[in-house]
Amino acid sequence: MTTSVGALPARVAAPRRPRSGGRSLLMSALGVLFLALMIFPVYWMVNSSLQGAQGAASMTWFPTSPTFDGYIAAFQQQSQNFLTSMIVSLGSVIVTLVFATPAAYGLARFRMRGTGAFLLVLLVTQMIPTIVIANALYTLFNDVGLLNSYLGLILADAAAQIPFSILLMRAFMESIPSSLVEAALVDGANNFRAFISIVVPISRNAIVTAALFTFLGAWGDFLIALTLTSTTAVRPITLGIYNYIGSNVTNWGPVMATAVLASLPAAVLLVIAQRYIAAGALGGAVK
Repeated sequence: MTTSVGALPARVAAPRRPRSGGRSLLMSALGVLFLALMIFPVYWMVNSSLQGAQGAASMTWFPTSPTFDGYIAAFQQQSQNFLTSMIVSLGSVIVTLVFATPAAYGLARFRMRGTGAFLLVLLVTQMIPTIVIANALYTLFNDVGLLNSYLGLILADAAAQIPFSILLMRAFMESIPSSLVEAALVDGANNFRAFISIVVPISRNAIVTAALFTFLGAWGDFLIALTLTSTTAVRPITLGIYNYIGSNVTNWGPVMATAVLASLPAAVLLVIAQRYIAAGALGGAVK
């Protein structure tokens, strides 16, 4: 007696339900709302900077009669502070990259005892409040004569940014195939030459990302500058705005114009380097 068994029907996956139009509309509306909330302070800053010498109570929602008197006053009174911030920020970038780039390469390529503990220390330094570091540096810089100096601010800001830069670039450099460096060593290059000719060009995205974060950190620093400076000769733009508000509480045009000008370098750099940031920050995530 034979029994015929019919073929089992193939299991057909149920089609996915398309997202309802009402839910998509709600998510879009929430996105627009959150974006408007984040952009509004920037708009109000620009709007106030174009309304001249007015108090906060007399500001209108739109500059019907825009004037650039606030920007003229900002250039005249804050130009030295802008120059100080630029010198300190660029100097911090140079010092940070000079020390952090080879350190990151060494931690990524060479397996040394204590590497894990050293990386843990770098992570712990990111948790220490800036004011604690600033107070410790004040005593040290006072003894060596680095208070109220460009060099003192550069070294302090660079010291605050080097640990993060090492961690960032190390994650990227670990993804570089070791065969590339070994090929250069076989061809006669030493480790330093291989680092300069092979590793640095490949790590361009990570280096640019670290440089940008260092610049932004030094440009926006307030606590370290407030602790280590007491004269107007060396005063970053953050302290300039802080002191400017105290003497211009009824004249918000120049104050907001200074804030707009102080935001421009960061905004321009972010727009120019955004593709490097995306590649450099995520380059070491997948190996």
